[in-house]
Amino acid sequence: MARTTRSTLLALAVTAACLTGVAGVAAASPERAADPGPALTAPGLDESLTCHGDLARSAGAPVLLVPGTTLDPDVNFDWNYARAFAQEGRAHCLVQLPAHATGDIQVAAEHVVHAIRTMHDEAGGPISVVGFSQGGMVPRWALKYWPDTRGMVTDMIGIDPSNHGTLDAYPVCGPGCVPAFWQQQTGSRLLAALNDGPETFAGIDYTVVYTVTDEVVVPNLPPAASSELRRDGAGRIANIPVQSLCPVHVAEHLTMGSTDPVGYAVVADALHHDGPADAGRIDRAVCLADVMPAVDRTQLPANEVRLLGQVATSIATEPRVAVEPPLRDYARG
Repeated sequence: MARTTRSTLLALAVTAACLTGVAGVAAASPERAADPGPALTAPGLDESLTCHGDLARSAGAPVLLVPGTTLDPDVNFDWNYARAFAQEGRAHCLVQLPAHATGDIQVAAEHVVHAIRTMHDEAGGPISVVGFSQGGMVPRWALKYWPDTRGMVTDMIGIDPSNHGTLDAYPVCGPGCVPAFWQQQTGSRLLAALNDGPETFAGIDYTVVYTVTDEVVVPNLPPAASSELRRDGAGRIANIPVQSLCPVHVAEHLTMGSTDPVGYAVVADALHHDGPADAGRIDRAVCLADVMPAVDRTQLPANEVRLLGQVATSIATEPRVAVEPPLRDYARG
């Protein structure tokens, strides 16, 4: 679909203001009047966003899908969540993070900021964000350091997000690892900055759905599961382990972000209702399902191979670094 860039919109607004004699700032939306944060300097921002459907006529708030580390958004989502949204008439966009989401998360966040602003402009109202793993954490960096985006997002939904990091990254990074692995270590400088102060913002509904059997985001066990958001901010929060709905449910990290039916039920509940997801509204019949709706079972093996293949290839081929990337100046104080 053709997309109007923010620069084009700004140029039109300035021209209109000059012709009518109305000051541009007087016509600015509340979101645009908010602090825009640091300038976006990452290359390829326009090219990183791909949208499907008419954002202004979406059945429900349009959704931005943000992939997990080592994954491109199509490999992560085009055979599951994107199909489900298309079937219900919900417009959605996928954002490509640099280096298959293995690069500096601070750079990835600029792509998310640009995606949120572009979608909001085209939708004419707030959007929802659904992200898996790193993709459920990096939008929080965007919301924290680019305050204008907070008025553009109605739901922030994380699937097994690495909100408080993982101990698994320590052995992986012993000989050096990709930047995003360093930054998702428990206690990393990036996560310390992200979680310093309020973790949520007013006006945004936060839903976190995760599995206690996660083998990547570790530990993910209550009462201090890594994925969970703490209640020290102004946003409304629901932290829901899938085992609280289906006690004997076993789900690992990649299936949670692709085919898990219980995880999808929580995401769908959050999108279809005001506020975050509510476990009490979810039909426990979902515990009997093996995959989420919209997944084509005839293509399931091929898509799972595609998913695993990209994870392995990204880990093997993307450049490794010896230390965590330094924090940007805007995040140091």
